Amino acid sequence: MNELSFAILIPCHNEEKTIAKCVLSCLEQTRPAKQIIVVDDGSTDNSVAILEGFGNAIQLIRLAQNTGNKSHVQQIGLRYVDSDIFICTDSDSILDKHFIERIAPHFDSKKILAAAGYVISLKHNWLTALREIDYVIGQDVYKTAQSNISFLFVIPGCAAAFRTDYFSKIVTFDHDTLTEDLDFTYKFNGQRDSIAYEKTALVYTQDPSDLFSYIKQMRRWYAGGWQNLIKHRRILKERPAAAFELSLMYVEGLAFPAVMIGMPVVNIELYTNLLTAYIAVTVCLAAFAAFMRRRTDMLLVAPLYIVTSYINLYVFFEQFVKEVLLRKKNMVWFSPKRHI
Repeated sequence: MNELSFAILIPCHNEEKTIAKCVLSCLEQTRPAKQIIVVDDGSTDNSVAILEGFGNAIQLIRLAQNTGNKSHVQQIGLRYVDSDIFICTDSDSILDKHFIERIAPHFDSKKILAAAGYVISLKHNWLTALREIDYVIGQDVYKTAQSNISFLFVIPGCAAAFRTDYFSKIVTFDHDTLTEDLDFTYKFNGQRDSIAYEKTALVYTQDPSDLFSYIKQMRRWYAGGWQNLIKHRRILKERPAAAFELSLMYVEGLAFPAVMIGMPVVNIELYTNLLTAYIAVTVCLAAFAAFMRRRTDMLLVAPLYIVTSYINLYVFFEQFVKEVLLRKKNMVWFSPKRHI
């Protein structure tokens, strides 16, 4: 049997601070990629010059005009993929050198159409430490459970692998939501047991390091979440496990803000007790995350988790009002500042 070939697809726009490390991580894979395709979306900084420095080691596709839409760029890049499997990552991310080696065995099964890797936030400051707590909880607890009921909520856009033929013909990149990774995950979930989850296939990504960028990113994520729930709502009828999981996520997401924001008005003492309990649980989860990562800074910032929690609660409800109640669909893409 012929060994499967792999391509890596990277969209890029004004990523002069990060694109070289991203490409180098792709070139240094222990199981080499047949293709490394970088699609530059009309960059105006030094990105193109950096990419041209890699010569024939990569395939560089330059778009003269910025599309402003990641999925458009990926769809263009997909046309150049002639490998059996293609991997999506972001230009601000770094693939562990064993990524292809560890994701590849899942595709020995013809049933597997896609695979999700494991995302780690690059260490920078207190805010990225809090994000890493979220990643540990989300991936080691929630995503592991989701994998066991065959309904992985999202294949991360920076750590994703797909069968090229199936993706090109059946899935494709749509351009009508802000979260393309959630969009294509819903499509794959239409095929039961088609997604593998590989916790040892690591990708290191750069997260927002200031509150302004953090809030902008959360608005995009939550807006995209509501957009995709509306777009793929039929799955609630077709997959009981999906209906149960999504109900827990979205109903809880709406109920918890009401409790946390409304409780001080109703009963300040009860609110204080609830907040204390919430912080205590958060510290325990942060301790678990700090142990998993061997990072004491994650434990030290745990009390600040309440700050991002309230931001998340507000933004989640805000986007529910805009996207679901008012139907003011947001399609504005935001690129956070890079710190490396």
